[in-house]
Parts: sequence; structure tokens; C-alpha cells
Amino acid sequence: MNLEEFTQNLTQATPPDHYSDALKALWYDKQGDWDMAHDIAQEIHAPIGAWIHAYLHRKEGDSWNADYWYQKAGRTRTNQTLDQEWQAIVEAVLAQ
Repeated sequence: MNLEEFTQNLTQATPPDHYSDALKALWYDKQGDWDMAHDIAQEIHAPIGAWIHAYLHRKEGDSWNADYWYQKAGRTRTNQTLDQEWQAIVEAVLAQ
């Protein structure tokens, strides 16, 4: 799957069952369901989960918490827009 195929699935009522938890979290975030995205992300005990978690807290405006999760992901807060970072995370998940 590529980014275009993933974004086409954003029109569905629910994320496809075969999606990883990381893709589901990103899917819910793009649907505006921050809480569901956050619930899923915090259960992904890997650097990609920490990155998604960091992004979500950045989006929420909680910079301190975001920076904590960026550190857990081995990253620093980006200067990208939220949309650009979302796309970068999706592409990283799809490349795994």
C-alpha cells in the first residue's frame, strides 16, 4: 500500500481490519477522533507508537508532553506542519 491508497481509505466508515495499529491511529486522527487515535497510539510500545503519540500531543498543543514522546521515539520536534508530519509518519509506517 502507498500513501495515496491509504488516503483513499479515509472515506470509509471504519479503518480496514488489516491495518496495523499505527495505521489505525493515523486513520482515526485524520477523521478528527483524537481520543481514539491517542488510545491506540499509547498501546504501541515501539518507536513508531511514540512518534504518533508525540505528533498527537503536538497537535493538541501540549508541547511538553509532545517533547517527552519525541524523545522516546528518538526524534526531536519538527518544524513541519501537522499535515506534513502526519504524512511523514504514514510513509514511515508503510515503509516498515
